[in-house]
Amino acid sequence: MQCSVDTLDRVKRLIVNADDFGLTSGVNRAIVELNRHGSLTSATMMARASATEEALTLVGPSLGVGCHVVLVDGQSVLEPRRDLVWLVDPVRTIGRFKPTLGELLGLLYLHRESLFWPLSKPDLEGEIQAEAAAQIALLQSHGLHLTHIDTHKHTHMFPRVLRPVLRAARAAGIKTVRNPFEPAWSIRATPRAPWLRRLQVQLLRTLEPAFRRIAAEEGFVTTDGAIGVLATGTLDAKTLASLLRAMPDGTWELVTHPGYNDSDLAQAGTRLLASREVEEATLAATSFPSEIELIHFGQLAGRSGA
Repeated sequence: MQCSVDTLDRVKRLIVNADDFGLTSGVNRAIVELNRHGSLTSATMMARASATEEALTLVGPSLGVGCHVVLVDGQSVLEPRRDLVWLVDPVRTIGRFKPTLGELLGLLYLHRESLFWPLSKPDLEGEIQAEAAAQIALLQSHGLHLTHIDTHKHTHMFPRVLRPVLRAARAAGIKTVRNPFEPAWSIRATPRAPWLRRLQVQLLRTLEPAFRRIAAEEGFVTTDGAIGVLATGTLDAKTLASLLRAMPDGTWELVTHPGYNDSDLAQAGTRLLASREVEEATLAATSFPSEIELIHFGQLAGRSGA
């Protein structure tokens, strides 16, 4: 099975996705309003966030919803200490994952499990697969048809996260995944991004060949790339217009984080506070060019022959 959508009949297709569905009521409200407005086609829901139960009641028929698998900076679905050893933070709040991507990467690539635990202890990749499966199952248990998966902070960029997450998704009947890598044309079309963020996005692109190979091996389809990743925190009308002008033929995902900046969002501890309202206003005011077909991930799988 091919990894990306069919390229024989090239047109411009765009999935406009909002991350963090369920994070707060203000985020939920922005997502629903933008979907009704016609400027948002997709969202990815957190299984154990403070407003997930509300989000489950707000899903409309035109909104494709995926699972936003959380492995850092969030609450586990599986029981800490009983089901999870590596992923949870043993010092801070019980049941919380490590707070930063750096700590997860330290576990993935620096620690050697056998030095710390007997061989009978669960391995890290096994924990990732089990927790991803639990998050997917929790959302599906509410009758939600999941169109795809992605991960909080794009942790599935890394092969040791990607394989177990894909295997959990495939077992649940999901065969579509976000391609989290920003193409060179989109990076060039995002002039206002901080230089450090630009460097990070450029360096992470070296992981894309492994991502595509693993996704194909596991039987998944994906897009040609994600745009707006570099612009996270700075996505405004001018930047979005620049991205849409530069967008070539193909199927792309615009990654967004809309929401209302209220007290619940402040308590959530996200770094994207004021920028969420900017993104919400930007999407609400954007008139997408007629040559760009807006779709969601469920339609992507159908087009690929998956």
